[in-house]
Amino acid sequence: MTTTASPSVTFRQVGAALQPVVDPEIHMSIVDLGLVYGAELGRTEKGASVKIKMSLTSPACPYGPMLLASAHSALARIPGVADVDVDLVFLPMWDPRTMATEDAKEQLGLY
Repeated sequence: MTTTASPSVTFRQVGAALQPVVDPEIHMSIVDLGLVYGAELGRTEKGASVKIKMSLTSPACPYGPMLLASAHSALARIPGVADVDVDLVFLPMWDPRTMATEDAKEQLGLY
């Protein structure tokens, strides 16, 4: 993949595209849960490229493949995106007390 300094896709677009992707067990966005650890934006000869690192609520999550596919599809729908890579990571382990948004913590009953 060839990258340049000025991707045509923004981090805001990536976050907005991923916001509707919901963990089916918790019924909350993967963004609000803090399951998306980071994004890299770049360009290829065909258009923009987006690579995200994300985790699951647990390594044994039965919905893992579905969540990864949903995240991939959501990113691929961003106008101008030609290449998507969703990298599943488990380090650091997901901890909603430190990674989830304040609203998500409240919904989860974490104070």
